[in-house]
Amino acid sequence: MRQVDRAVRDLQLSGRVPGFQYVAVGAGSTLVEACAGQAQLSARPMALDTTMMAYSMSKTLTAAAVLQLVERGRLGLEDAVSRHIPWQPYGTGVTVRGLLSHTAGLPNPIPLRWVHPAEQHPEFDEGAALRSVLSRHRRLVSRPGTRFAYSNIGYWLLGALVEQVASEAFTSYVARHLFAPLELRTGEMAYAIPDPGRHATGYLERFSALSLFKPLLLDRRLIDRAVGRWVGLRAHYPDGPAFGGIVATAGAFGRFLQDQLRARSRLCGEAAQARFFEQQRTAHGLIPMTLGWHMGSLGPYRYFFKEGGGGGFRSMMRLYRSRGIGTVLMANATTVKVGGILDRLDNELLAATGC
Repeated sequence: MRQVDRAVRDLQLSGRVPGFQYVAVGAGSTLVEACAGQAQLSARPMALDTTMMAYSMSKTLTAAAVLQLVERGRLGLEDAVSRHIPWQPYGTGVTVRGLLSHTAGLPNPIPLRWVHPAEQHPEFDEGAALRSVLSRHRRLVSRPGTRFAYSNIGYWLLGALVEQVASEAFTSYVARHLFAPLELRTGEMAYAIPDPGRHATGYLERFSALSLFKPLLLDRRLIDRAVGRWVGLRAHYPDGPAFGGIVATAGAFGRFLQDQLRARSRLCGEAAQARFFEQQRTAHGLIPMTLGWHMGSLGPYRYFFKEGGGGGFRSMMRLYRSRGIGTVLMANATTVKVGGILDRLDNELLAATGC
């Protein structure tokens, strides 16, 4: 994998990102596991066991939890969400399938302020935060089933749905039914920072548009000191774990991808696994989305992917199912173009593995 090693080294030397982890897996083995740069500038190098915020990569695991409940007969894909969450404001036309595939017509206001400082997490009232957001964004933006439009609110509601149907906290359900079967330890993947000493600091590029307007877009309590071309952000959590709350290493996401590459998943049965990767549609035709994955391509190879990004972090995971390979890139800077970086690293990987 010398080509991949060279590409990783070039990325480190470019200075485009403070630090990053890159992992590539097959169904039964780890093909590449690399890290470079700094977890905390001028203080601590990035390591393979350094945790980072995954943000929206969390959504794919939320979808897996929902599909488990569908498989067990606790929930139906065509169920009206109002059947299980009568207090949601969007009427009876929004279905579980619609939320999973981003075709429910829900609004998607900018979620940058839907975060709270890590020290406030033990007392944070997620239910109150969700109800507050719903009260301010009560109207659908399109008729359910007619348009593909991303919505963080939709996946936040899916977390509430899991809680209602499973009769336990969403984070507890996922820990027991996803993290445990994958044999992931708390230090590898969780909904809270397991060890502050192993958690990366997230950064904004000092002269980016987001950084320049950060007093308007971000909670001022989160803004830390500048180091060179970067501005640090203090530890925090998204208000809704289901739409963006996972804290993990790239290696932990690699374990999830390995499960999705195996003939028999530990998380879902054959029918649920097929649903997970089934391309969805609106009334007007097919969309580049499954029940939890977005769809893309690199040259002749189609992949399923999920990107995540927010206050100080950016990430993406991909599954090349036809090649039996999964890749993950996690970086501690909001403005990193992870898709372009993965294109280069994955091209080298696919070439090195006989493509």
